[in-house]
Amino acid sequence: MKAQIKLGRIAGIEIGLHYSWFIIAILIALSLKDQFRTVNPDWSPALMWVIALVTAVLFFAALLLHELAHSLVAKSRGLKVRAITLFALGGVSQIESEATDAKSEFWIAIVGPLTSLAIGVVCLGVERVAFPGQATEPAAPVAALLTWLGRINVVLAVFNMIPGYPLDGGRVLRSIIWWIGRSQERATKWASSVGQAVAFLFILYGLFGFFTGRNYEGLWLAFIGWFLLDASRSTSLQMEILSGLRGRRVADIMERDCTLVEGHISLQDFVDEYVLRSGRRCFIVEQNNSLVGLITPNEVKKVPRDEWPQTSVQSVMVPLKQLHVVTPDTPAVQALDLLTKQDINQVPVVSDGHLIGIFSRGQVIRYLQAHAELGGR
Repeated sequence: MKAQIKLGRIAGIEIGLHYSWFIIAILIALSLKDQFRTVNPDWSPALMWVIALVTAVLFFAALLLHELAHSLVAKSRGLKVRAITLFALGGVSQIESEATDAKSEFWIAIVGPLTSLAIGVVCLGVERVAFPGQATEPAAPVAALLTWLGRINVVLAVFNMIPGYPLDGGRVLRSIIWWIGRSQERATKWASSVGQAVAFLFILYGLFGFFTGRNYEGLWLAFIGWFLLDASRSTSLQMEILSGLRGRRVADIMERDCTLVEGHISLQDFVDEYVLRSGRRCFIVEQNNSLVGLITPNEVKKVPRDEWPQTSVQSVMVPLKQLHVVTPDTPAVQALDLLTKQDINQVPVVSDGHLIGIFSRGQVIRYLQAHAELGGR
């Protein structure tokens, strides 16, 4: 989940918004405005809008504090946190690696719900002290704001503790199973299975609610269930990939037979004579017997087709100085992590200044398929 709008940094962590955040922010503001109008019909329209907008902003500030708590504890445990992004379903902390022990996993996971619970209790406590004698639905604008913020943060804390991986509660469950069984892989499988079961319950209950008159509330719950199901399955698949690559080096997986192309040939000749005939997607570019770059169909697609005959391979390739490289002894998991972080499909494998192969996502997939067919041996 990448942020399209950067807001700044807190404790060295980049804070940003995904475009989908604006959708949920508007929906929350509209919902709050309608709720305040129903409970406090004597409020002026301007007052309703102001309190609704301020409440929505403070709610997302509370979500940010929730994610910031995760990130700060992760940093204190030696993990690198890249960014925090707020989006339609809340927020996500982009922690670059998994916790290395069950204790760290537990505290990183549970601190978020504890933060939300603390915010909720403080808001409700301040409302009780500052506005004594108020009804269940306070009439004073600030009291109504504090009450809603308090309740929603308590609900958020409870919701996140549902043992549905990858919710915080699911991560807490994983940390406990990990601590008891001493196996991160087994703990992830169990937590992921529980998470998928919880997601199915969300989907079924949401659809049932939709067809029995709860309308969009039921659909929203079903959508959350679908999101949890997809995230849980993705996490399980990620663990299988890491398990399959554990102990392997780049040299065990890389493609050694690299196709070389001359930099002076046209893109038209390159496509006709190399891409279409070989079926490969990555080619090494050389000029005067020296490695100068790398070219894939992605670079070709950026050039209009009618310009291919007049455009050389060298003019659109990725220059050598811009390429990320790995060595044959680089752990395969580390090389795959590099591909993910840089959002690229392949990296050259270099030893003693010489190109000896290409490590790519495609090679990883083919290796894992063969690994699975052989029973994981």
